[in-house]
Amino acid sequence: MKRRDFITRGGLAAAALTLRSATAASPATAASQKAAPEAKKAGRFKLKYAPSLGQFKNLAGPDLAAQIQFIADQGFTALFDNGIMNRPVAEQDLIVREAGRWGLSLGPFVLYADFSKESFVLRDKGTREMLLQKMKQGLETMDRIGCRQALVVLGRYDASLAWDYQTANVVDNLRACMDVCQPKGLVIVLEPLNPKNHPGLFLTKIPQAYAICKAVSSPSCKILDDMYHQQITEGNLIPNIETAWDEIAAFHIGDNPGRNEPTTGEINYRNIFKYIHSRGYEGVLCMEHGQSRPGRDGEQAVIDAYRACDQF
Repeated sequence: MKRRDFITRGGLAAAALTLRSATAASPATAASQKAAPEAKKAGRFKLKYAPSLGQFKNLAGPDLAAQIQFIADQGFTALFDNGIMNRPVAEQDLIVREAGRWGLSLGPFVLYADFSKESFVLRDKGTREMLLQKMKQGLETMDRIGCRQALVVLGRYDASLAWDYQTANVVDNLRACMDVCQPKGLVIVLEPLNPKNHPGLFLTKIPQAYAICKAVSSPSCKILDDMYHQQITEGNLIPNIETAWDEIAAFHIGDNPGRNEPTTGEINYRNIFKYIHSRGYEGVLCMEHGQSRPGRDGEQAVIDAYRACDQF
């Protein structure tokens, strides 16, 4: 089973944005200007909350360029698209061009997230070769879109193998991946996922991810902290962010229960955002969640929720 529809510390590389921003507007861009969103432009948010493409399709329309313009008009300074790696190259180029046009950073794309089998926990030649090939594909995507962070899920655990052996195998496999990624500047962000929604996966907790990153000891191996998952698995969100800060390079947002926008569940996102902002964080926080109400009203409620939580 594949991960559902996935920050860089500096967003898109400046050179990539400059190059693609200079490209002439596409027919899709022209169409987006004709179908301008109704909402007025708003002030910029303090943090780089990143809507996903399609998140405001009812307010902005189906056109990708129009959606990106709408995101910028609402005051967002980033966006993300988990599946950008699998989009046609023409769509990737359009997304990068329009993101550069409106000054939006790109959040991490999904590089490897196979939930159906063991992978990083194994020690065999075939698995190692497959993982290294994935890393090379990630480098190709990075070169095209300018995003230097790629999300990786470590796969399932092996019930027949002692846990410490599996951890050692994960570290060895990641070190091999770093030999491919680190020289080119691609950062792999490891995402722990909660065992309630995703039973059987190896990586579930921030402290576990922290220990792995320390053992790998590479600037290209970091943590993606999905606060929805971590609220379910362990809670203690701000203290865990604080303790693991030097290894965290990305965030996903979603309230619990329901995995909808902030203010709809039990997580105090206003305080969390205030803390993250106080640390001088300049990366992207991907809005990887649904909405509590359908349609245009629900999409506007998402925007309003972020506006409320950004007041600190």
